[in-house]
Formats: sequence, structure tokens, C-alpha cells
Amino acid sequence: MYAAERQQEILRLARDSGRVDVLSLAEEFQVTAETVRRDLKALDRAGLVRRVHGGAIPAGRLDFEPDLAERDTVAADEKDRIARAALAELPDDGSVILDAGTTAARLAAEFPLESDVTVVTHGLPVAARLADHPGLTLHLVGGRIRHRTRAAVDDWALRAYREINADVLFLATNGFSLEGGLTTPDLAEAAVKRAVIAAARRVVLIADSSKFGQQHFARFGDLSDVDLLITDTGLSPENALAIERAGTEVVRA
Repeated sequence: MYAAERQQEILRLARDSGRVDVLSLAEEFQVTAETVRRDLKALDRAGLVRRVHGGAIPAGRLDFEPDLAERDTVAADEKDRIARAALAELPDDGSVILDAGTTAARLAAEFPLESDVTVVTHGLPVAARLADHPGLTLHLVGGRIRHRTRAAVDDWALRAYREINADVLFLATNGFSLEGGLTTPDLAEAAVKRAVIAAARRVVLIADSSKFGQQHFARFGDLSDVDLLITDTGLSPENALAIERAGTEVVRA
């Protein structure tokens, strides 16, 4: 396959799925990762894609938001490792907020049976994972449910979080970086995320490394708002060190 043909196919894959990553493309086309990076660089220069950490997204689609089921299949092993590592941040008998998101839902599924914390969430999949848990107290925040994320948003959710002082927040995001901060495609979701950050004494960001360097339409905070980032080893030691120098502890699971 000629380079131009490969780049055309990479562009099609990016537009179909909303994102491509270097390692998967290298395996699919049986070329080196460096060859894929050159292809992405050429497509970026042409204005057809925007390069992000580990891959690229179609140009003009920074607000692209895959469906929940599709997102749950992305970086599944990494999300499982992040969820297990996040268990160390659960208080013994305090209160936590679980943000909406696929990694948060995986964390909910990992809650130990002996856990007796109080959990507040506005994510329906998160609440479903915890509804039959024998020990904990579960509070489900209401509001308008966004179809793509199954998360409650708007004024009802915002009012509820203004009444809460939780020990720990497990926060999700669509993108994070030192320069761009914490971002998500939807303004209503961003407003709720700002509210949950304000409602917790400690903020733990649970985000796989594919989200590093991504910037979406709605900014809801800075990495300085985060006490601890739990991610995977796809985040390079150099980038982890830069984040820690800015004041956020990093765990690479």
C-alpha cells in the first residue's frame, strides 16, 4: 500500500470512529509506529486531522462525543487497572462522589463488599453498579439525563451538589493537559463537573492516557484542581513528571 492510500484509509477510520491511535494503526497496516506518526503528521499539516497524545482526531471534531457503549470498549484493560488502583483512595467510612463515566462505572464495580461509605453520583450506570451493594449508602442525583453519557445535568443536579461536602471525588474527563486543563464536549456536563469539584475536599482524576493532550469545547477546570491523577503507563514518565511539578500527584497503574 502506498503512503497516500494508507493516509486516506487512516482519515476514513478517524472520521468513522472519532479517533485513531498510533499502535493500532501500526498493527493494522503492518508498518512501524514511526511510519504512522509520519502519516498523521502529513494529515495534520493538510488540516485533515489534529494530532493528540498517542494518535489523532478528525479536524473540526474536538467536540466529538462517542456513545457510552463505544467509549466503554476503548482502553478497557487500562480502565480496569485505573479502577483497581483508585480503590486505595476510598475512605474507610466517609463519603465519596463518583462522577459519570466508563472508568467511574468500572470503579463502582470494584467496590469491596465490606465497604460502608456513602456514595453520591449523577451517573445512571454508576448507580446501577452500586444499587445492590449491601453495605454502602447510595444517593442518586437527579436532573435531565443526557442520552450519550446517561448522566444527570442542569439545575436540579447543580442544586444537589451545592448541598454536599464529600471527602473524595472520583472525577472523569474527556481530555486533560497542563495547557488546556480539564475539558468535555458538552457545556451542561462541564457545569456539573465544576459543581462536583467544588463539593469535595479531595479530587482524584481517573483518566486513561489516551485523553492526555485532548482538548474539547467546554473547559471545566485545571489540573491544579486535581490532587491525584490515576492513569495508565501510556502516559510517559516525562509527562507524568511535568504534571507532578505543576502540583498534581500522579499514579501510573
